[in-house]
Amino acid sequence: MTDIEQTLDPTGESQSPDVSQASGDGPSSRSSGALAPDERAADPATGDGHAPTAEGQAPKDDEAAEIEGELDELVKTARQRDDYLALAQRTQADFENYRKRVAREAAAARERGVGVLAKELLPALDNLDRALEAAADDDPLLQGVRLVRTELKGALARVGVESFCPLGEQFDPSVHEAVATAEQPPGGSPSGTVVEVYQDGYRLGESILRPARVVVAA
Repeated sequence: MTDIEQTLDPTGESQSPDVSQASGDGPSSRSSGALAPDERAADPATGDGHAPTAEGQAPKDDEAAEIEGELDELVKTARQRDDYLALAQRTQADFENYRKRVAREAAAARERGVGVLAKELLPALDNLDRALEAAADDDPLLQGVRLVRTELKGALARVGVESFCPLGEQFDPSVHEAVATAEQPPGGSPSGTVVEVYQDGYRLGESILRPARVVVAA
């Protein structure tokens, strides 16, 4: 017997077995060298077998633009903050300079007012000094005149008015008024020295309200 037995049909003809079915080949079989339509090589960039599309890049571009816009807004806000801070500092400096200027002007106005009033009171104080020099020691009014003079000088001192007596000092024409000169004996006071004070001087701060009237050694 051969490997493939012949089969007789009713007509007496022999039929060969279907070799294609026995071997597994046929219309439903696929060639070993062909790929199915759904089988594609995975794309190295995406890893999913699909090529990148423009729609996939749009969200990233929108996010980058949004971040850039926020950064620009922060920079603008910081610049405005610096401008406002500089303006506030300039305003504060201007106000401080204005405050100091007003304080200086107020102090100068006060000093001028005190000086005017003191000049009006100095003649009265001089008259009290003359009354004390002329009064007798047993005069009952002497104590009262001394008390008035003390109170008046104290009031002037409280507002910054001070008297000065330059006896023995070198003559200074800016604060002294020479009413006479006096010859000095040998060994006496050096020339230009104040040897006698007729009338005390008065000053208010750095201002001279009245120079001292003095006699200067020749």
